[in-house]
Order: sequence, then structure tokens, then C-alpha cells
Amino acid sequence: ELNGVTEKYWKLTELMGKAVTQSGTMQKEAHLILHNEGNRVNAHGGCNSMMGTYELLPGNRIKFNKMASTMMACPDMSIEDQLKKVLEMADNYNLDGDKLVLNRARMAPLARFEAVYLR
Repeated sequence: ELNGVTEKYWKLTELMGKAVTQSGTMQKEAHLILHNEGNRVNAHGGCNSMMGTYELLPGNRIKFNKMASTMMACPDMSIEDQLKKVLEMADNYNLDGDKLVLNRARMAPLARFEAVYLR
């Protein structure tokens, strides 16, 4: 079913209240993709790839499971480390058109993403 969340390239734009910009040391922009097939999630923290599974539950709840990542060392891993924590913590999301927000309970938004359409 089309839930507006899956099968999109979600570019990370804000993490823990701070804007995210791709620094020169990042090999790729940080992003998240939720695949319908097998409920697989692929993410990138700018240096390492992350993969695992996710569950979408009623009431806009989300849960990421079995997250693993490649283990390259990079000059600046702060965004990546925070993104990993966010994926462990997030338990609900808001979707507003092309914008996705991951939250935990009623705390301030953990991460904001923007859909990038592949042309």
C-alpha cells in the first residue's frame, strides 16, 4: 500500500535540531530509504552504509530493527553517529508531503528528511 514513506529517497536535512549540510569529508549525503520488499531499510551517514529492517505500525509508529553498518573510519563521524542513535530511538514519524520527521514519544524532532525525486 502506498503510505508515502516507502520507496523514496529521504535526504537528511536536520538532526537533533541542527541543519545538516554535506561536508567535504562526507562521501555521500546522509539519507534513508525504506523499501517495501522485505521491509528493508538502507541508510547512509555520509561515510558508512547502514542497513536493517523497519516496521510501520498503526498511529504513525515506526520501529527500526537489526541495524548494522559498514565500519569505515572517517574524519568526521558526528552526523553518522547521531543518525545511528536516531534510528535506534525513533518510535513515531510525521509525514507532510515531501517532508518526513522521525520522533521519539513527545520529544523534539530527532531528524528531518526531505524527499528527493530521482529523475
